[in-house]
Amino acid sequence: MPRPLLAAAAGLFVLMLGIPPTNAQANTQKDSPRKESAPDVPDSIQVPAGEEVVLFVHASGSQIYACQAAAGDRFSWTLKGPEAELRDRDDTVIGQHSAGPTWKLKDGSEVTGKAAAQVDSLDADSIPWLLVKVASNSGKGVLAKVTSIQRVHTKGGRPPAEGCDAAHHDAESKSSYTADYYFFAPGK
Repeated sequence: MPRPLLAAAAGLFVLMLGIPPTNAQANTQKDSPRKESAPDVPDSIQVPAGEEVVLFVHASGSQIYACQAAAGDRFSWTLKGPEAELRDRDDTVIGQHSAGPTWKLKDGSEVTGKAAAQVDSLDADSIPWLLVKVASNSGKGVLAKVTSIQRVHTKGGRPPAEGCDAAHHDAESKSSYTADYYFFAPGK
């Protein structure tokens, strides 16, 4: 090949490398599922063998507490439930987390669970890390086959240190928190 043609071909190749992908290529890259790794957690909140991560979300919102009568004449803050947005790795809101505890995604799938185990957060001023066992699933989306959930990397969310007494019976308090949730289902 003559040198001018070879140089032109090389230049064209370099230009082609700088061209962004076509819409079809971009959609294929975006639609391919991202393989998530399970977080590094203590043994007490590990999921059962054979379960794999099917979804990661970052929650941001509040833990809501109610001032309730406790043993004797004492009162204490009792967790009423969370109220948080769930965001994917692209920071897109994909669902909500609420009392139950319940996680509901925009794809129509939903799970409700029950805490099975907990460990203290690495941040002493934050709510514990949890292993949650799913009690019920609904819908046909991502959460349809989820069996376990881990709450990790918590920041904040603790109940107030004071302000709960007979004069404040049934008062509510919101405590800001963030956490990462990993949703697991049986492997294929």
